[in-house]
Amino acid sequence: MGNNKPRPDKNNHIFVFSLFSLLTYIFLFIFRSFDDNRLTSWQWVFEGVNAVEIYLLLIIGIIASYFLSRFSFYKRYPSIFLFLISFATAGAFWGEPEVIIDISRYFTQAKHLEMYGIGYFIREWGGDINAWTDMPLVPFLYGLIFKFFGENRLFIQIFTTFLFSMTVVFAYFIGKELWDEEVGFSGGMLLLGVPYLFTQVPLMLIDVPAMFFLAFAVLTFIMAMEKGGMGFISLSSFAISLAFYSKYSTWLMLSVLVVIFVVYCIQRSPACCSSSEEGKGAVGTRKLRTSRYIYRGIAVAFLSSLLVGVVFWYKFDVFSEQMRLLMAYQKPGLKRWGESFVSTFFFQIHPFITLAALYSVYEAAKKRDIKYLIIVWLLLLVVFMQIRRIRYIIMIFPMISLMASYGLQRIRHKDIRRFIVYCAASSSIIIAAFAHLPFMEKISTVNLKNAGKYLNSIGESDVEVFAFLPENPAGNLAVSVPILDLFTNKNIIYEYKENEFRQPPEKTEKSPLRFTWEYKNPEYYENKKYSAGNTAVAVISDDSGDALPENIEKQIKGYRLTGSFNIYDGVFLFRTSVRVYQRK
Repeated sequence: MGNNKPRPDKNNHIFVFSLFSLLTYIFLFIFRSFDDNRLTSWQWVFEGVNAVEIYLLLIIGIIASYFLSRFSFYKRYPSIFLFLISFATAGAFWGEPEVIIDISRYFTQAKHLEMYGIGYFIREWGGDINAWTDMPLVPFLYGLIFKFFGENRLFIQIFTTFLFSMTVVFAYFIGKELWDEEVGFSGGMLLLGVPYLFTQVPLMLIDVPAMFFLAFAVLTFIMAMEKGGMGFISLSSFAISLAFYSKYSTWLMLSVLVVIFVVYCIQRSPACCSSSEEGKGAVGTRKLRTSRYIYRGIAVAFLSSLLVGVVFWYKFDVFSEQMRLLMAYQKPGLKRWGESFVSTFFFQIHPFITLAALYSVYEAAKKRDIKYLIIVWLLLLVVFMQIRRIRYIIMIFPMISLMASYGLQRIRHKDIRRFIVYCAASSSIIIAAFAHLPFMEKISTVNLKNAGKYLNSIGESDVEVFAFLPENPAGNLAVSVPILDLFTNKNIIYEYKENEFRQPPEKTEKSPLRFTWEYKNPEYYENKKYSAGNTAVAVISDDSGDALPENIEKQIKGYRLTGSFNIYDGVFLFRTSVRVYQRK
């Protein structure tokens, strides 16, 4: 009888959390005007979406979460389970178009490596290869994929999804190393409770890879501190150098390694751990352990500094110019392009995660758990430095999910904890799949994807591309050419005439799309030999109804319009449409 007493109480808690989950959705939907996210605001993603249908799907997700919470099928191989479920879920979003035009830069840098080789990329990155404010690692990896597997977006998506799934696994191992398997598993699962992430995984950007490399650096440094040995120390140093060259914002986030070092030294120090009852031998042992942590930390710092320093010295001029641009343009720009914490932590992250993470602060303080500083540090940086841009803080999401998992451990019943975790994950996946994804497919860059597929279906092997600007352009449409190139296997011919796209500096220097006006046409688009009889024409413009300039009219004389792609989301000022012409 005693074993059956908690069951009604447990079911009552599950009912309460189920009701809270549904009410949370209703609340967020009603107050969606407070979501000021620049890409997936609830104000936009729920336009034209049947909110009642999503509500019914959420009910199904809650029921599924209940049944899943009653089984521990993941217990035997938790890391494999986390990898497979995250990979399968993120893979469902591969049909999303490239909705952020920054990918034009990463594609162009990667294609230079594909076309001219690794040596050329290393020499010319930041020179003939325009690097803007990008770090070299991720475009370099994308270029290797193009070179050895082929210029196909699917290979990039497999790679970025692999990195996302490995980040989920790394969250599990970090939680397991710091506390136990339950904290780690829930932390990994809760990373699926961030619907915004699913819109980013399929994209050829650097944010998801940067999140992976930071998590990799954190995990390997913890392992180096725990176990020591040249193997872990070398691996940790390598991981840190990779994180350093993945994205500039990781420089600040790598400060968490200092916190890890201090935590390990304090946690094992005689001053922290000794008591009046301990003998001198125990204190001496702790002193020895502390000195080991110090030596391990210094060894990692020294080796990683060497790895970072070699590249930094070689490209010092490029990095110094990039940092100047970041301070003069990007930093003040954040105030103009920022997003509220309400948007990020309640609309773009499941509120269960945020609330559990906030509660975890109290729980850790009550326990005086110094290891908790490791996972809360990055959030403290974001809050105190007021970094109000979700794309710049994606890399801290694994730590936030671990904070939430830590807080949930206060709930005694494992079934209830699992139910909350599965509920947050399933609800977020449903919202991402049935609200975010349909909206992504209406953003005008989908025209580049659809036009690329159409070009693949026609007989011509070459495509000459023209682009022209509307009267009041939001950005330079020339950057759309590489995105079109990503979606087609045809040979692209494009001659960029800078004078046709020149704008007054006062219009561009503070623009969020400033990089588009500094577009540099890659040589591989110019001076190609092609037969006019085997060439189609693609015209990129703001709207397919725009009249063609006289010079383009002359070029397409003898051609007929065979394809027009003009989907528009009605939200973003920068828009692209494509018209395809073939010979009569």
